[in-house]
Amino acid sequence: MLKILLIEDDIDMQELIRDYLHNYDFEVDAFTQPKEAIEKFQRDPKRYDLVVLDLMLPQMDGFDVCKSLRKLSDTPIIISSARGEVSDKILAFEAGADDYLAKPYEPRELIIRINAILRRVTKELREVGSFTINEAKMEIKVDGYSVDLTQIEYDLLLFFIDNRHKVLSRELLSNAMKGIEYDAKERTIDMHISNLRQKIGDDAKKPKYIKSVWGIGYTFIGE
Repeated sequence: MLKILLIEDDIDMQELIRDYLHNYDFEVDAFTQPKEAIEKFQRDPKRYDLVVLDLMLPQMDGFDVCKSLRKLSDTPIIISSARGEVSDKILAFEAGADDYLAKPYEPRELIIRINAILRRVTKELREVGSFTINEAKMEIKVDGYSVDLTQIEYDLLLFFIDNRHKVLSRELLSNAMKGIEYDAKERTIDMHISNLRQKIGDDAKKPKYIKSVWGIGYTFIGE
């Protein structure tokens, strides 16, 4: 069941949205206080598939809430607000929102927007074990944290993931990568793999992901 974080201080509106989302088989955690919602989100950013956020809130301005959530995760955020000025919409998108619904609106429209965003995100992202891959943006996260990879490191990691549990020779890896020429003496591929291991938190002596195969090359052992 998909999980929604709802931050809305108008109790009547909160109940309306929550009940409607429940009717469409969404699990909803609803908050009136944004600081409590942020604390909940911070404990497990991967728990939620999408956030529905009001702008006119106690404790914090909704734009600041949006920025705080965006710093923690790429989870899609839909603004649900009575503030319908173009300037508010611009500020919301600049703060990291993915969509904006100006109140009043039909609850069915919210469902349509949520499903559209989730279809797009599902198409762009794929998860393999500890790795979340956004090939459209050429981004990779490990346990929810972004890693800054070079083009060759990125290509290597994708090649490993796509060929996991297969023993891959250094020559095969070199031929599969653009910009690397196989050199049995200098073994340039080893240097790139060493750098990749360091960035994804892998230990060559006790590998979680990339295991050396003596005399041949490497194998990706992560799930």
